[in-house]
Amino acid sequence: MPSKAPTTVREIMSRDCYRVSGKTSVTTLVEGLGLHRLPGAPVVDEHDRLIGFISEQDVLGKLLESAYLDDEPPLVRELMRDEVLSVTPNKSITDLAQEMMEAKPKVYPVTEQGRLVGIVTRRDVLSALLRMRHS
Repeated sequence: MPSKAPTTVREIMSRDCYRVSGKTSVTTLVEGLGLHRLPGAPVVDEHDRLIGFISEQDVLGKLLESAYLDDEPPLVRELMRDEVLSVTPNKSITDLAQEMMEAKPKVYPVTEQGRLVGIVTRRDVLSALLRMRHS
C-alpha cells in the first residue's frame, strides 16, 4: 500500500536544522549555510526561542565591505531581521504553499510556543505537493 501523502508542515519539516545565535560571526554563518545548502537560517537565543532570521542576501553587502576594507566581519545580530515569517507544525501544506506565493522567503522557521522546532523550505513544500498530486 502506498504511503499517505503529507498534509501538514510537521510531516515535511527538517527537525535537526541549522540555526545560529546573534553572537555568530557572519563568516561562520556563511560557511554553515554553504555546508547545509540553505539560503538563510533562523537566529535563536540560548533557549532556542526564535529571535530573528538571516539570509545570504542580508550579509552579502557587509561581507563584501569587510573584505574590501579588511575589517572584522560583523556578527549575525547586527544584520539579522527580527520580524520573521514563521509557521507552526500543524499548518497545512496547501495553506503554506498559498502564503509562499505572496511572501518570498525560501526558508520558514517552524515554531511551537516561540521555540524553534524545525525549518521548512520551498523545496520541501513543492515535493509534498507533488506527492499529494500522485496519491
